[in-house]
Amino acid sequence: MKIIINILVVISLISVAFLVSCTDSTQIKQRSWKIVWQDEFNSIPADSLPDATKWNIREGGDGWGNQEKEFYTKRKKNVSIDSVNGVGCLKLTVRAESYSGSGWTSGRIDSKGKYEPQYGLIIARIKLPYGTGLWPAFWMLGANIDSKTWPQCGEVDIMEYKGQEPSLIHGTIHGPGYYGGGGITQSYGFIDMRFDNDYHTFAIVWTENGIDFYVDATVENGSLSGGTLYRRITSDDVSGKGEWVFNHSFYLLLNVAVGGNYVGLVPNANTLLPQTMYVDYVRVYEEVK
Repeated sequence: MKIIINILVVISLISVAFLVSCTDSTQIKQRSWKIVWQDEFNSIPADSLPDATKWNIREGGDGWGNQEKEFYTKRKKNVSIDSVNGVGCLKLTVRAESYSGSGWTSGRIDSKGKYEPQYGLIIARIKLPYGTGLWPAFWMLGANIDSKTWPQCGEVDIMEYKGQEPSLIHGTIHGPGYYGGGGITQSYGFIDMRFDNDYHTFAIVWTENGIDFYVDATVENGSLSGGTLYRRITSDDVSGKGEWVFNHSFYLLLNVAVGGNYVGLVPNANTLLPQTMYVDYVRVYEEVK
């Protein structure tokens, strides 16, 4: 009975995501896009660190405000550029090992101080890891975080994923009055596929008054096409909860956490490690007016 109940919960979430997609997709404004920043992760020799002009590699194991259990390192065994089947990619790898007081190591990079967009189409093509206790994410934080602490700075989770739920991803925004478990969020799921079996794209279209969340969309000839718009969040959705804090620059982040408040579990005997999040590219587009 418990298994049946869990399946019904997942199907319910999937149905909501599909319903939002069908409702909102007819309202998509057709825009033209030009690429303004990208990392294809193939311009540096294999087994190198990410491009230091674009990314910071973070290090530490203080929980990162989420009670995470990993220690992020700058070692190539956790963060590296490599080639998989002839395609360059970023690899963020979780390993089970004793390191600086933690039982796991992983990788985390961000573009703080190096690239901080305001508005646009932001997209990454990613193959996710799998396993209980893993928490990979593609996300953004307000670039003013040093003067406006979280959640006042704002946070956009373009894609979050619980490793024990390989068919389900989540898109969320956090700000003052709607943060942590109270963030404005939507789940999107597959019935017969998993996000760890192949690459998928995760994207947002971010404007002054709203953020649209997409799965498996692509940009072709300057237009966003295909895929599914599974949630549109506007400034009206924040009204009554708090302040809309998404009208300034943000920086990009990619990481794989272990444990933490969101995922709720740590790896167990069924979590096969090491596990890697593969990132084919990250691209940012501006609208052509």
